[in-house]
Amino acid sequence: MPKRYTAREVLSALRKAGFVDVSQRGSHVKMRGFRGGRLLTVIVPMHREIAVGTFGSILRQADMGQNEFESYLKK
Repeated sequence: MPKRYTAREVLSALRKAGFVDVSQRGSHVKMRGFRGGRLLTVIVPMHREIAVGTFGSILRQADMGQNEFESYLKK
């Protein structure tokens, strides 16, 4: 089973990748960043554990692979 990340870990890694917080509505944070010349929007739920499917959706929204994501966690 893949490792599950907390919302804080996900937000921290996305910030290191160049995404910035835009707004928060309820328990969801909206982030935006440029990758590959495109403006991308990522929605992150503020949960203690991000579900595997939700994490996959976050990676797709951020146009990022899991290895790249994990490299930002280690910085």
